[in-house]
Amino acid sequence: MSRRVRRKVANKGKDGVVSLSCHETGVEDLGTERNGVVDWTILPDDTVIHLFSRLNYRDRASLSSTCRAWRVLAASQCLWSSLDVRAHKFDTTMATSLAPRCMNLQKLKFRGAESADAVIHLQAKNLCEINGDYCRKITDASLSVIVARHEALESIQLGPDFCERITGDAIKAIAFCCPKLKKLRLSGIKDVFADAINALAKHCPNLIDIGFLDCLNVDEAALGNILSVRFLSVAGSSNMNWSVVSHLWHKLPKLIGLDVSRTDIGSTDVSRLLFSSQSLKVLCALNCPVLEEDTSVSTIKTKGKLLLSLFSDIFIELSSLFADTTKKGRNVLLDWRCSKKKDKNLNEIMTWLEWILSHTLLRTAESNPQGLDDFWLKQGAALLLSLMQSSQEDVQERAATGLATFVVIDDENASIDCRRAEAVMLDGGIRLLLNLAKCWREGLQSEAAKAIANLSVNANVAKAVAEEGGINILALLARSMNRMVAEEAAGGLWNLSVGEEHKAAIAEAGGVKALVDLIFKWSSGCDGVLERAAGALANLAADDKCSTEVAIAGGVHALVMLACSCKFEGVQEQAARALANLAAHGDSNSNNAAVGQEAGALEALVQLTRSPHEGVRQEAAGALWNLSFDDRNREAIAAGGGIEALVTLAQSCSNASPGLQERAAGALWGLSVSEANSIAIGQEGGVAPLIALARSDAEDVHETAAGALWNLAFNHSNALRIVEEGGVPALVHLCLTSESKMACFMAALALAYMFDGRTDEFTPMVTSSESSLKSVSMDGPRRLALKHIEAFILRFSDAQAFAAAAVSSAPAALAQVTEKARIQEAGHLRCSGAEIGRFVSMLRNSSSILKTCAAFALLQFTIPGGRHAVHHASLMQSAGAARVLRSAAAAANAPIEAKIFARIVLRNLEHHQVEHSI
Repeated sequence: MSRRVRRKVANKGKDGVVSLSCHETGVEDLGTERNGVVDWTILPDDTVIHLFSRLNYRDRASLSSTCRAWRVLAASQCLWSSLDVRAHKFDTTMATSLAPRCMNLQKLKFRGAESADAVIHLQAKNLCEINGDYCRKITDASLSVIVARHEALESIQLGPDFCERITGDAIKAIAFCCPKLKKLRLSGIKDVFADAINALAKHCPNLIDIGFLDCLNVDEAALGNILSVRFLSVAGSSNMNWSVVSHLWHKLPKLIGLDVSRTDIGSTDVSRLLFSSQSLKVLCALNCPVLEEDTSVSTIKTKGKLLLSLFSDIFIELSSLFADTTKKGRNVLLDWRCSKKKDKNLNEIMTWLEWILSHTLLRTAESNPQGLDDFWLKQGAALLLSLMQSSQEDVQERAATGLATFVVIDDENASIDCRRAEAVMLDGGIRLLLNLAKCWREGLQSEAAKAIANLSVNANVAKAVAEEGGINILALLARSMNRMVAEEAAGGLWNLSVGEEHKAAIAEAGGVKALVDLIFKWSSGCDGVLERAAGALANLAADDKCSTEVAIAGGVHALVMLACSCKFEGVQEQAARALANLAAHGDSNSNNAAVGQEAGALEALVQLTRSPHEGVRQEAAGALWNLSFDDRNREAIAAGGGIEALVTLAQSCSNASPGLQERAAGALWGLSVSEANSIAIGQEGGVAPLIALARSDAEDVHETAAGALWNLAFNHSNALRIVEEGGVPALVHLCLTSESKMACFMAALALAYMFDGRTDEFTPMVTSSESSLKSVSMDGPRRLALKHIEAFILRFSDAQAFAAAAVSSAPAALAQVTEKARIQEAGHLRCSGAEIGRFVSMLRNSSSILKTCAAFALLQFTIPGGRHAVHHASLMQSAGAARVLRSAAAAANAPIEAKIFARIVLRNLEHHQVEHSI
């Protein structure tokens, strides 16, 4: 796989407007420059504090260690009113070390159960707000201890992932311990029972915002007892008794906003709530299938209240909240944020609406229900982009995550909906995301980079990202000390590097070095980072120039380290693919040899061919195939157990993907260039699986298998094995049916090797271990082989062209025959002196068909312009081939094809001789 998609801040300026500029601090302009050096120590204290406020707590600690003055400033209480520890390991030790600074901590964001357990060690008794995610393992005990130690809590939010181990008992603890509580939002609780809700009603008189989202059971009647509630969400909760809801909740005296999105509420209950409630102003019912399937839904009378649903224009509905009629269309949220005159009650409603819309859109994108294409294209994408500009950081994060998610069709196969991706691009989403990625808040950087990565699977979006400067931004983020930011940035570079036009730009932006450094920086326990970095390097290594840069940056060592030590199959697969691409550039650079010389590289790749994961086996075999083009690597692979491993792989991949089959056969083909390896492959049982692969309908597979069998057939024992295992009919079938000229050509050459008389010479000398081969009858297979070798060659014959060439020595006549006979890909084949010698000897064979085949093969190997034509001409000159060719060209009893082909080869040799002398 060449790419991957993933599911899953801005600075508030004057008037609460969100600024999305990268140049937020302007500190670089404030230091006094002396002789080109900025003296940071003379910066005003308020400027240094402003700088510190833009850093996460770890970077703040690092910077404060530079001097005593900055250490004092970094401890300023104004810098520690809020703390976001989601991006780094936050345990008891870290919390204890931060405790002296957190006496006045007001807001805390944390991630996971370990962080939750560490919260109490901050000793932040004045903590007012906690916001946690990745909460699946947080228990009642952990949450109860947190609220018991922080009685001043006014806001508790856990989600959007499910709090599977939290029950109503923890909610009761919250009620008893947090009398000042104003906001409680919990996701995925199995059972919110009446006692817990009644405890909230009794002990939390200021509770105005409640969210029990995606819960299994919620006691509807008890919720009707919380008379203080103004905003209530039960979005995604199941088993709700809507009859009870509609008869009780309309009595809540202060209820302004109600969210029942993603539930099974029907039109009757919606109508009753809207009609009966005196205080209700907004009812949000997005993605409610029962409601949307009801044909009478359009007749619902809202009684002047706002009903948000998929069948309504949400932007227009939101505009109806404002007395100012100019606030219309898709800019309604932005107009509200920029408004100088704000109504307090309306602000509360809009702030809540932003939150519940971002949550519902994200959840809807994650579940990706059928039939919502029209909604996403017409308003869903625009809503997410508008929410990305919110002044609420968690809303911005969810909106960016929603953009990253709603375009994904198939995560594993990196498939996205192109129309949705381009809708984001056309609405200006790329620039918005890149601006978010440049802001100083790491949570937003991470989610924006994830969205950019997923959207960039689409080639048009990738081009827009590059044109907007996204490659430089992602390369910069890949250097982040925040693992999540670095991981998503690496994912963006991975997807962008699929496009050939972006590879050079990534290298110029320093992306290659950043990706290699990521592997060393996060070398253990960070599989997501490593997989994305290795995947991006694999794509970049496919380019010749970038391949060199990867090697210079230390990429060979980094990737071999992953192949040797990482146990995660995604990382192994991408590391092997990267090594395969590094080794794929032949003579254009020295990377092939460099990979082979890296300690443990070949052994690791051989071991990976035994992986239980097909993708890993495929890429490891591909790497060994490419590496086998180097003579030293070829022998080292064999010495490291590569032959046994690859034969086993070929034997086991009959039902595998064509990609794995091709690479298994290709690696054996590469190794079989050495006659010693060829013999070993035959002895290990490699003939039978290669014959099976030669029968494959996949062109790449049977072509590669034919190449391996051609090499194996050079050895007499292997030739006999091929006959015994039924290889002749398989090769004949290739000659007859394959669309690949190369497959036909190599199959014909393998057959020619098998029946040119060499096998007959060695048959009496077969060892006892091979005695079973003696009983094989060669006559029938020989006749079958020669018949189809001849038929194959005649496919390249033009009677008129041959007749003209026979009576004329003009270059044009021979050129016409050459053009008709040429197999373009054959110019990439490189033969040894022994192989060339065998074809030269075949010119003397008593079989006219084999003579013609030999001349045809030598023609392919010496055509000017072929990659190894000069090499082959030199070998032929050394073997005295010219004399044999002249004899073949003049033989009275030879077929006209053999004569003309021999003349063309002689002409090719003359051309190369003249070229060499020049």
